[in-house]
Amino acid sequence: MNGNHAGQSQLKRAIKSRHLFMMSLGGIIGTGLFLGSGYAIGEAGPAGAILAYLVGGLLMFLVMVCLGELSVVMPVSGSFQAHATKFIGPATGFVIGWVYWFSWALYVGLEFIAAGLLMKRWFPDVPVWIWCALFVLLLFFINSLASRSFAETEYWFAGIKVLAVILFIIIGLAAMFGVLKMESEPAPYLSHFIGDGLFPAGMVGVFISMMTVIYAFQGSEIMGVAAGETEEPEKNIPKAIRNIVVRVVLFYIMAIFVLSALVPWQEAGVLESPFVTVFDMVGIPYAADIMNFVILTAILSVGNTGLFACTRILYSLSLDGMAPKAFSKLNKRGVPSNALVVTLIFALISLLTSIVAADTLFVILLAISGIGGTLTWMAIAVAQLMFRKQYIQNGGQVEDLKFRVRFYPFVPILCIIMCASIFVFTAFDPVQRISLYWGLGFIGACYLYYYMMFTRKQATLPTTPDLEASPIIKKEI
Repeated sequence: MNGNHAGQSQLKRAIKSRHLFMMSLGGIIGTGLFLGSGYAIGEAGPAGAILAYLVGGLLMFLVMVCLGELSVVMPVSGSFQAHATKFIGPATGFVIGWVYWFSWALYVGLEFIAAGLLMKRWFPDVPVWIWCALFVLLLFFINSLASRSFAETEYWFAGIKVLAVILFIIIGLAAMFGVLKMESEPAPYLSHFIGDGLFPAGMVGVFISMMTVIYAFQGSEIMGVAAGETEEPEKNIPKAIRNIVVRVVLFYIMAIFVLSALVPWQEAGVLESPFVTVFDMVGIPYAADIMNFVILTAILSVGNTGLFACTRILYSLSLDGMAPKAFSKLNKRGVPSNALVVTLIFALISLLTSIVAADTLFVILLAISGIGGTLTWMAIAVAQLMFRKQYIQNGGQVEDLKFRVRFYPFVPILCIIMCASIFVFTAFDPVQRISLYWGLGFIGACYLYYYMMFTRKQATLPTTPDLEASPIIKKEI
């Protein structure tokens, strides 16, 4: 098994700072906010939901700064998969790469059918599969183009979602304090916060909702996957990290604050989309249609970004000898076309299982993918911990790192503990416990497969850049 990430010079560094920022933002602001926010409020209450999102934002911050240090030192496509291979071990790199690819490929398939179902609102007589086919062709076409074209498309996809959230916050605050009159009731001000106490469901509700919140934030790590195709990664990656963390936490916290203020927490958990409810309350015409369009955009954005991430992860696995060599082949536009096609095929197969084996195989697939993001976050922190240790042992000076995590090793260790706690909370939740059983079982099977198939071969770690060859740019956050 021979890795050769040095060969990534074939990938074109065409993704700009604004693209990188919007790609990561688009991976986070999606159906988890537009549809899942009501569940978090219903489980934890107004203040409990805000606390859960603050804790989730803290964990995302810890992950992003760890990933930032690694991505500036080693800005390769595949990112955390290559980092895990180099700094933790090839077996872990193999597991992280395949579990992450599996998780995102499955969700890409789900996005197609979800988008098709949304179109039924406007075209009730058109079969869902026709819309699925059209969206498959659309996202395949976008991802077949040069990385700059993909990034530009995702920039506008994400921009629509961000604009919708900003408008929602402004309109909601105006309704909350009586600047805009609501049709059914007077301005609530903060009455919904204090009516049943700050934590009406207790801390148990906060812990249960926190799992949903963490999953909503996952997708931010896609920034690292794009590092191998980003212009001036030592400059643009740190910039993107700071912008992403601040804006995402602000958007989420403000949106949850407005929702909690306008919709009683007991009702929020049973609403299909609390955003639609708020727009209806202030009398905005065609509120449901507007949000249907925004959610459709969010779904296509997530599918678009997920397809990109899967393709690059498969490409990285191929470079490390952990996937067939054909997956590292690039087309004339610098896109791993074989990896793209195989990912799309798997996504479509997983989509079929949601129809023909919904209660068996599909449930297992969902369970396995459910812990993929959390495992990836934990691996990022472990890789940063190991990298910094090796770097210092080899005589490197921390001050020479272009971008570095402050308060080492406290930051990565806290990140690891918080990720591990998610698995513990999952074990105590009967609804989500199956995801832990199947997910950990699949991870164990991946490790077993790796040791059976690769340990007999002479393996070398992937070629990496000289960590001390970069110019000194002191960056701290």
